[in-house]
Order: sequence, then C-alpha cells, then structure tokens
Amino acid sequence: MNSSMIGKIEKAHRYAHEPERVKFNSLGATISGDNDEYHVTLSPDGWSCSCHTFQSHILETCSHVMAMQLMLGKMLSDDDRYSTQDGAEPL
Repeated sequence: MNSSMIGKIEKAHRYAHEPERVKFNSLGATISGDNDEYHVTLSPDGWSCSCHTFQSHILETCSHVMAMQLMLGKMLSDDDRYSTQDGAEPL
C-alpha cells in the first residue's frame, strides 16, 4: 500500500472519531418500530415521520424522530438535534 493511501486511511479514522465534523443536509431512514416500519426524513424543512403520532400532530415529534436525533447526536445542527419540522421542542 502506498503512503498516499495510508494517509487517507488515517485521516478517515480521525474524521470517523470526530462526528461533529459531519452536518447532515438531508437524510432518510426506515425504523422498525414495535408495530410497523416507519420512514423518517430530515430535509431543509426539518424532520418528518410516517407514523400516526407525527402525522396527526398529537405531539410535535415522535419516538422515531427522537431516536434519530439521539443516534446522530453531534452530527446534527443544533436546530435539527433539538427541534422538529415546525420548530417545536421535542418532549
């Protein structure tokens, strides 16, 4: 392996251990819930989830969005880490 590739691998490891370097612009994921699979997305407009709770606006967020926020942690902007689509704070 040449020294250039070794340097790239070392840099990749350093980046992987510094998740605050990553900021998502958009993403989509499927979460297997207790009763069904739910599609969670993050777009420039904020979070969205296909579950009944999120769609009915009973709460401003849902367990699926909150799980993604917890998993992604520092890789999200402060707005995306703590808020939902309409800007409300999660429970």
